[in-house]
Amino acid sequence: MTLCYICPHRCGVDRPETMSSSGTFGSCGCGMKPIVARAGLHMWEEPCISGTRGSGTVFFSGCNLHCIFCQNHKISCEGFGKEITMEHLQKIYQDLIAQGAHNINLVTPTHFAQAIIESLKEKLSVPVVYNTSGFETIDTLRKLQGKVQIYLPDFKYSDDLAAIKYSNAPDYFRITAAAIKEMYRQTGDYIIDDEGILQSGVLIRHLILPGLIDNSKRVIDWVAETFKQGQVLFSLMHQYIPCGDAAKYPEINRTVSKAEYEEIEAYLFASGIEDGFVQDGDAASCDFIPDFDGTGI
Repeated sequence: MTLCYICPHRCGVDRPETMSSSGTFGSCGCGMKPIVARAGLHMWEEPCISGTRGSGTVFFSGCNLHCIFCQNHKISCEGFGKEITMEHLQKIYQDLIAQGAHNINLVTPTHFAQAIIESLKEKLSVPVVYNTSGFETIDTLRKLQGKVQIYLPDFKYSDDLAAIKYSNAPDYFRITAAAIKEMYRQTGDYIIDDEGILQSGVLIRHLILPGLIDNSKRVIDWVAETFKQGQVLFSLMHQYIPCGDAAKYPEINRTVSKAEYEEIEAYLFASGIEDGFVQDGDAASCDFIPDFDGTGI
């Protein structure tokens, strides 16, 4: 019996080994065996992640959050993907490294953390990026210590009501703040090599949501108050477009306005945060959403 407490939902269900096994599916809706939708070199991450050769991304299906605006809705909520063995996952890592990947980038990995930990028993020749919603337990993160060199957490919400409404994530702010502190404890100050590629550290992402200016400002405040210059990187993301079920929520069924973005960008520049990245308005486009077609599996 495997009672699942991997993520903060702490479902405690007897989670099945595979999608066809008997058992009870928890919040993520997945078995323990990893499900992968795409694996390939990705050029659209932050410059220090993608570099010139690309980030070796492995897109997992399912998610421990349920963001109604998810740009990866096809794989996070619709179940597209292929169940693979841990050995197959290790082969994907090596194939991406052979293609020149600067790193192995595990996208939405939390609900498959047990299999991922096993797959990283032997250290890879490139850094491992744990690309997460930020909704993590300290227990799971500590099991990843030494296996993950770079943490790439979203910090979606400072507004817990918005977190519940749009992502079914109660107590998101407290949980994610604690998780990011644990990530930093593991990696220490970020390190970028002479080629401009991140080798270790934490890069915090924040996606601006339409109409939620104060939500963004409070996330920026927390990062500025918690970390000093040179400790973590911060990425302000302007790529929101209404995807998934966003049409059911009229207040966010639009892109972020120019005025909203400029206000939040100015707030960031005045915050004292100097290490990181901002996106321009061109990032809000479907052109940057990968084609989830089973490539590389």
